[in-house]
Amino acid sequence: QVQLVESGGGLVQAGGSLRISCAASGGTFSNSGAMGWFRQAPGKDREFIAAIRWNGGTTSYADSVKGRFTISRDKAKNTVYLQMSSLKAEDTAVYYCAAGVGIILSSLRSSSQYSYWGQGTQVTVSS
Repeated sequence: QVQLVESGGGLVQAGGSLRISCAASGGTFSNSGAMGWFRQAPGKDREFIAAIRWNGGTTSYADSVKGRFTISRDKAKNTVYLQMSSLKAEDTAVYYCAAGVGIILSSLRSSSQYSYWGQGTQVTVSS
C-alpha cells in the first residue's frame, strides 16, 4: 500500500515562493507511474495543478500555474516537489499529492486516475 506524506506548506506573502514536498513509501512506481498535485480551496472543487511521469519526467501543468509552478521528482528519494513562485492570494488552498499507475499522458489531469492520495498540506498566501 502506497502512502503519501506532504510537507512544506505554510503562510507566505503574495509574490513570494514556497516549495512543498510529497514523500512516497510502501511501493515503487513502474514505467507508467505518475504523481500529481491537486488543490482545493474552501467552497471549490478540487483542481489539477501539475503532474509528472515517474520515468521520463514528462510534465503537465494547469494554465493557471504554468510559468509560476514547477513540478519535479527525486527518484532516489521517492519524492515529488512543487516549487511555487509569484504566489497569489488565489493560490490559497489545501494542496494534495496523488500517485497512480497506468495513467496515460492525456489523463494526467484527471483526479479519478490516481489511486493514492496524501492528507494535504495548507498553503496560505496573504495579500
